Amino acid sequence: MTARGDTLTNVESRLLADVSVDVGWKLLERFAELRRESGMPDEHAAAQYIVDELERLGVEHVVYEPELYLSLPRESAVIVPGSDGKEYRAKPPAFAVPTESDGLTAEAVYLSAPPIEDIDELFETKQVSGDEAVRGKIVVTDGYAMPGSVQRFERAGAVGQIYVNAGKNIHWGICTPIWGMPTDENLGQKPKTPVVAVNRSDGEEIKALLSNGRQNLTVRASLDEGWFKCKIPVATIRGKSDDFLLVHGHYDSWDVGIGDNAVGDATLLELARIFHTHRDDLCRTLKVAWWPGHSMGRYAGSTWYADEFGLELRKRCVAAVNIDSPGCWEASRYDDVMWMAEAGDLCRGAIRDRTGLEAGRRRPIRAGDYSFNQVGLTSFFMLLSNIPKELRDELGFYPVGGCGGNIAWHTEDDRLDVADRKYLKQDLSVYVTAIVRVLNASVLPFDYRATIAELSEAVGEYEQQAKGLIDLSSIREELIGLQGALDDLYRKIASDLSEAEFASVNEALKELARALVPLNYARGARFQHDPALSLGIIPKLDGITRLAACSKNALDQLPFLQAGLRRHINEVADIIYGARQMVLRYI
Repeated sequence: MTARGDTLTNVESRLLADVSVDVGWKLLERFAELRRESGMPDEHAAAQYIVDELERLGVEHVVYEPELYLSLPRESAVIVPGSDGKEYRAKPPAFAVPTESDGLTAEAVYLSAPPIEDIDELFETKQVSGDEAVRGKIVVTDGYAMPGSVQRFERAGAVGQIYVNAGKNIHWGICTPIWGMPTDENLGQKPKTPVVAVNRSDGEEIKALLSNGRQNLTVRASLDEGWFKCKIPVATIRGKSDDFLLVHGHYDSWDVGIGDNAVGDATLLELARIFHTHRDDLCRTLKVAWWPGHSMGRYAGSTWYADEFGLELRKRCVAAVNIDSPGCWEASRYDDVMWMAEAGDLCRGAIRDRTGLEAGRRRPIRAGDYSFNQVGLTSFFMLLSNIPKELRDELGFYPVGGCGGNIAWHTEDDRLDVADRKYLKQDLSVYVTAIVRVLNASVLPFDYRATIAELSEAVGEYEQQAKGLIDLSSIREELIGLQGALDDLYRKIASDLSEAEFASVNEALKELARALVPLNYARGARFQHDPALSLGIIPKLDGITRLAACSKNALDQLPFLQAGLRRHINEVADIIYGARQMVLRYI
């Protein structure tokens, strides 16, 4: 798939010749002086730095100033009541409920949780035995205060929660499941109890006290919650078409947050510089966006943009690229990179061509600023390079959600020495390669046959779990039909196409994304935002996982579950049928 006019290879070579991180490194040095809490003066200063650089480079840009609903954690503590009691430093996750100044005192109980082995598990609800023991108590457990876990203990009746992190530092975080701006429909999902985290050594002391008969603990949680004016800089590098690729990342941080995500902000600025320099070579437009509210608002900035420009994204955006935590210390591997299935050839090829390494895929998780799934944007990347697993094991690092796998993530240790100039430049070259191959390919470089293969495999797994309790044959038949139509479409793509046929095929590919991405990654309607909770493939069918248990333990509820599932099965089959009919119109 080649570009119209100048060859894609020649344009790519010219862009790569301009790859440098000098401008980006100056941004890192400035951001190392700024604690970029959303809505606060240092974050505004960071936005102004980005804007000043765009102006200096002559890059077209606009700055939006939305009011975002945020929660900013403040100094908190776990206290052992009594004259000989001890106070332990704690951090509340954003959107935990603050306590009165004297804190919340209640009987405490420890429930052990299995260790987190993988980044996916950061966002899953760990099963902990003993929920029945937490009613009216403060629960002490291991891990991170993620929304699924916090919800689970609240439903079991816990009045407060203390999480013991795995390292010497306490990790900041956020515990609301609400994605972006709350609405009147989901406001009730906000956490309802005080929640804090402590580090490992303090946590072990607290657990020892409980095992030795200590009954009461006091949790003091302090947070500022409300509306904050934030700034969203968006640069536009105009190509020959108004269709655009959205490249984005967050610029707010916990403390100075160099690895999460000043390195991403530096990369975005370099991308704006490089592509602006070569704007006359671009077939499609590039938009580069920096988000606030990622850390303290559950992706509030990117969600605001998705809400504000939803129809424009639906009509014109060909794909989205998330940039978070590239170019970190010793991050030399690409064995754990996120992309949607249809972008597999593009992502593997860009990484192979720039690094000589084979990349390993991870299905995008319900995290990061993936705020465009329900609009229907094919998306790729989030975290990119990582510290090799063997080195992480040697250093005693445990799984985290950024910084290239460095446990400085979400702590005060995420300083300038977390960044690595060599790997930042290498990652930048990967981004440049993937981006220009989207902007200048005559036909968008996404293979939705890979998406159908992923969906078909998931349907097969659902059929096994259903054990004859529900019929999925209508979905299976529609997938086969769509597969045949796609085979015809890609045969057409491989032939000699006219200019009009190029445009027609690209419209077909955009419409395929609008159908298949939400089907694969979303449960709710277009322009809504699912909660920040783990979702499987084809989330509308996830009720099938409950069928077997329901048939054994709640037989009277089985017909109701089956009735709802039949409706979802019809909906899924209809989406696939509609996608097939659309493809047939274009071929």
